[in-house]
Amino acid sequence: MPTPVLMPALSPTMEEGTLAKWHVKKGDTVSSGDVIAEIETDKATMEVEAVDEGTIGEILVAEGTEGVAVNKPIAVLLEEGESEDDLEGFDPSKGAPSAPQKTESEPEAAPAPAKAEKPAPEKAPAPAAKDPGGKAPPAPTDASGERIFASPLARRIAAQKGVDLASLKGSGPHGRIVRADVEGAKPGAAASKAAGQAMAPAQSIDARAFYEEGSYEEIPLDGMRKTIARRLTQSMQEIPHFYLTVDCRLDELLRVRKELNNELADGGVKLSVNDFLIRAAALALKKVPEANVSYAGDALLKHKHADVGIAVALDGGLITPILRAAETKGLAQIASEAKELAGRARDKKLKPSEFEGGSFSISNLGMFGIKHFTAVINPPQAAILAVGAGEERTVVLDGKVEVATVMTVTMSCDHRAIDGALGARFLDAFKGFVEFPARMLL
Repeated sequence: MPTPVLMPALSPTMEEGTLAKWHVKKGDTVSSGDVIAEIETDKATMEVEAVDEGTIGEILVAEGTEGVAVNKPIAVLLEEGESEDDLEGFDPSKGAPSAPQKTESEPEAAPAPAKAEKPAPEKAPAPAAKDPGGKAPPAPTDASGERIFASPLARRIAAQKGVDLASLKGSGPHGRIVRADVEGAKPGAAASKAAGQAMAPAQSIDARAFYEEGSYEEIPLDGMRKTIARRLTQSMQEIPHFYLTVDCRLDELLRVRKELNNELADGGVKLSVNDFLIRAAALALKKVPEANVSYAGDALLKHKHADVGIAVALDGGLITPILRAAETKGLAQIASEAKELAGRARDKKLKPSEFEGGSFSISNLGMFGIKHFTAVINPPQAAILAVGAGEERTVVLDGKVEVATVMTVTMSCDHRAIDGALGARFLDAFKGFVEFPARMLL
């Protein structure tokens, strides 16, 4: 049966995308892993690989089409031995012919053979193929006689490995079993349950009801703004936020930064205050590993590395690229990687793996003169640090009034994963690294 090629979800938050370019045309033969198209999302442009083998029978969505919903059919793939005739009556949105089709050469679908004298019907599951390198075994059926939809390549691998296809849950279009499902299965393995459930869309007030028509200009939301609105609404509704604020003196950090930048001047690397804060946060997460966690419903995920995200402002939105294992990197490397990630973020060239996940984030509005603010947690992380501007303030030290450069930071915590005392321990460690930057070298 022809297989619909669906618009892929390139990230957990993707709802729609633009089909930027096709790398194949009708009649081309593709194998699993071949790049067939390029998809533009609200945050990046990604290549799409074929998850099955076959021949492109039809292109359903033209290049340049915007707003293509996830899981909408964009092409149709023909299996081995199929032709364009098999597309007649085929409904790609359902992954099956719109009506049963029979020919004189086809055997009629027999009901369950209740009192049949013959031993076993032809629809019984076939044993492992003796020639796994040849044609795919016939389409298998489950115990009730219903066909199990699996690609030819998946059937061949299953026969070779002795995997019961009836025990697998397909990840392909309309639950179709594909190569990846079989390769990751053990003989006789049962299908795993879905990791989570779809969230119900949040209801919101339509602001149009409060203003006269013509008194405003209506600007439609783009994909990025829709994603931000949905995810941050979900974050505030689901995550019990609480906030901890602390002041950090920056005088010593600024002095060290100036000296290091003089040393690095010939190398083209310039350290920012944010680079120091990234390293301080990463080291604090390693010093207080209980804060380096994510809430997973029935467990806490304690991360082995400090993967620190940095909020980057874009036209019409923001994105948080992640510095992986930031605790293992020096200031110069952090500065180079942060600059490179931010540049590609603004050009929408990041891969999903570069902005998804992470264990902690930093949002710095100090360059805009913002003294204090609170940030919304970016799931699946359990905390985010909001950084204000460093400014001269009067402080009391050893009974004497002095002028010092002070920065206010506020940590938003997920109370399901981080309690107040734990958050305070993290901020104490962070403050220690910021105020005495030589500790970052230990």
